Amino acid sequence: MAITTSRLTPALGAIVEGVTLAEDLPPEAIGRLGELLVEHQILFFRGQPITPQQQVRFAANFGELHIHPIYPVLPELPQILVLDTHGEFLPDNDNWHTDVTFSQTPPLAGILAAKQLPSAGGDTLWSSNLAAYDALSAPLQGLLAGLTAEHSVVKSFPAGRWGQDPGFKERYERAVAKHPPVTHPVVRTHPVSGRKALFVNEGFTTHIHELTARESDALLAFLFAHAARPEFTLRWHWSVDDVAFWDNRITHHYAVADYLPERRIMHRATVIGDRPF
Repeated sequence: MAITTSRLTPALGAIVEGVTLAEDLPPEAIGRLGELLVEHQILFFRGQPITPQQQVRFAANFGELHIHPIYPVLPELPQILVLDTHGEFLPDNDNWHTDVTFSQTPPLAGILAAKQLPSAGGDTLWSSNLAAYDALSAPLQGLLAGLTAEHSVVKSFPAGRWGQDPGFKERYERAVAKHPPVTHPVVRTHPVSGRKALFVNEGFTTHIHELTARESDALLAFLFAHAARPEFTLRWHWSVDDVAFWDNRITHHYAVADYLPERRIMHRATVIGDRPF
């Protein structure tokens, strides 16, 4: 099995060829994909028809899988989260976010498979929090080193939407009770590469503990805008059966909601990570 890559941008991203995700992959292939994930932060696989069962099997090579407490999942396979957005079920992931940072152990990785796409639009952007951190001045890096921030499930999943819908109300209330706000470092260290990356995101980060409210708001606004600078990002134009595999520890992403009222269906498997440090 000859795995090859084509780099997409200087900051992050590569297209991978020479592997069939629907198959049982040998340990050396899994190991190589893990190395490439650390190197490129996000890997894309074109033309990979994959069943939910095959997607779960592939994802489980990298760790235990997460079951989302709020989003819809496949009833027969809850490790697959279903992002089915259309005119009657509007998206709420059209902001820069890192998945599930409201958890004490946010995901190591996400594996997203495109199942149904609109006639145009529906792209996803990813940004490298490694590149964003490296671009900061040394004095600002020094300031951030000692800071921690709160992450809350309620910020991205407000009660006004999820807590009022009869189809989600009970599940939402259980999720909020089970996931009180958590604290993570503003800058985390990648457990494999040892590199440092920003670890705040617009989706879930509410405030920085060590600062006043006005200082926190100002610094977070700067960091959110800084991390979204074009030179740290890539934009992926999906085709059906594309699969994206990203390092959730050091990236964040934005699902562009420019296709409504057309429909977009994606399946995501999510690998549980470790506690940020």
